[in-house]
Amino acid sequence: MPIMYDKLLRLLDENGYNSYKIKQTNLMGQATFTALKNGTGGLDAKTIGRLCAQFNCQPGDLMEYVEEGQ
Repeated sequence: MPIMYDKLLRLLDENGYNSYKIKQTNLMGQATFTALKNGTGGLDAKTIGRLCAQFNCQPGDLMEYVEEGQ
């Protein structure tokens, strides 16, 4: 997958967000979080907006483009 969400996963961890807290705060769906952790999913614009508002950041702080094969 060319979009990597390692930055988001690190941000969530640094701010004490586990799967339980993500579900309680409605940051994203449980299936979305699991897919991100497994590297098989992505985020829609609405979720990106919600995350940016929560963490006062820009989309580039959550994800990065990585060329295929790297």
